Amino acid sequence: MNFKEVQELIKLINKSNLTEFKMEDGDFKVSIRTKKYGRQRNQLPTQQIVSVPASSMPVQQLVNAPVPASMTAKNEASASDNQSQQEAAANEDSSNYIEVKSPIVGTFYRAPSPDKPPYLKVGDTIEVGSVVCIVEAMKLFNEIESEVAGKVVKIMIEDASPVEYDQVLYLVDPQG
Repeated sequence: MNFKEVQELIKLINKSNLTEFKMEDGDFKVSIRTKKYGRQRNQLPTQQIVSVPASSMPVQQLVNAPVPASMTAKNEASASDNQSQQEAAANEDSSNYIEVKSPIVGTFYRAPSPDKPPYLKVGDTIEVGSVVCIVEAMKLFNEIESEVAGKVVKIMIEDASPVEYDQVLYLVDPQG
């Protein structure tokens, strides 16, 4: 792996949500840790790359300098305020609603195929056992059935997005 490839790897990891990355290729080893691994909150992700080949390639160590705390504190505060406002609105709106959650990990699809209409839209009424979406897991397309009846008031996830186990997909008003 040359220096330019290492730089590209740093950029990719910086854009991702990874906390640690390790790679070995023969005698070449790379280990990258970000701020999320356990470093101070006032710094941008700090990256360390150490390659220790047995060949004649020199040992390299790169460290990104931290950003002043004043800059990151402003960004964190505005992001925190925005998130707090969204959570408060969601709690107010969803207090009377039932959550339809994903029973598996995979990719969420609102429609049976790209050229067909979605299973549900906001305002639709669903019954127990009606198909609400598809979650693809390991190349298997699983139809997800509702365990509740009511009116769909909010779709919580974008089409073709990854979903976790027990992640909320829809909010349903049982009195709707």
